[in-house]
Amino acid sequence: MKILIIGKGYLGARCAETWSDAILTDKFVKTAKDVEELIDEHQPDAILNAAGIVGKPNVDWCESNQEETIEGNTVLAIKIAKACQKKGVYLLHMGTGCIFYGNKEDGTPWDENDFANPTAVYTRSKYAADLVLSTMENIGIARIRMPLDDRSHRANFIDKIVSFEKLISIDNSITVVEDMIDVFRQLLEKKAPGIFHVTNPGSINHKEIIAFYKKYVDPDHSNEWIKEEDLLKMGMVDKKRSNNIMTSLNLPKYGIKMRPAKEAVEDAIKKYAKNKKS
Repeated sequence: MKILIIGKGYLGARCAETWSDAILTDKFVKTAKDVEELIDEHQPDAILNAAGIVGKPNVDWCESNQEETIEGNTVLAIKIAKACQKKGVYLLHMGTGCIFYGNKEDGTPWDENDFANPTAVYTRSKYAADLVLSTMENIGIARIRMPLDDRSHRANFIDKIVSFEKLISIDNSITVVEDMIDVFRQLLEKKAPGIFHVTNPGSINHKEIIAFYKKYVDPDHSNEWIKEEDLLKMGMVDKKRSNNIMTSLNLPKYGIKMRPAKEAVEDAIKKYAKNKKS
């Protein structure tokens, strides 16, 4: 199976290095025609769209760069989808679970049938793409949350939280990258349409992750624990962050399973520790 990956960011590159039959394009895609030309050139069986705007150093950047954020997360995604529709190629679009804020009214995890409640420009731009792409055929939308990997990178959730002196601790869904890559591959091979929550079942909080980090990586690591509302009060963030717990009703329909969150995170941090030493 030949997979074309659009988007040379961290997760796109991680998928490309794992899949021997993947092509990670160097082309900077701006139009649907650009995508059509890539399809004609490479003749892929499926496409993974890992392109998008997250913002540097964090998503607060998107608040003051709204046009670029919307262009990269909404408009571009639609252009890529239109090209795939025209050429009859399956598209797996990488979305985010950060479009959900807080708990559902009934207290159950957010599933693929739920309407989101995004507030920040970044999450609104990502959800806008989901709303459009979910009306189109032969497209899958894979939503991930707080990707945690076994190797160091600024986009790795481990590296993010250990770099902060002050942290909050809230139960959240999480996506272990090793598992994500496997699920993406299965969705691409099955050419599965619809929305999929690619998060490890259950939840985990920041204190539990830091405890694993101290156990396996750095026993001397320290940080201060603060309340969620203190993030805004202290000016540490410009917009309230998404915290939520998700579940997937659709992955099981395709026989796709993921390891429980705590089990997968502990395994990833063990491997992270070994990779840091090597």
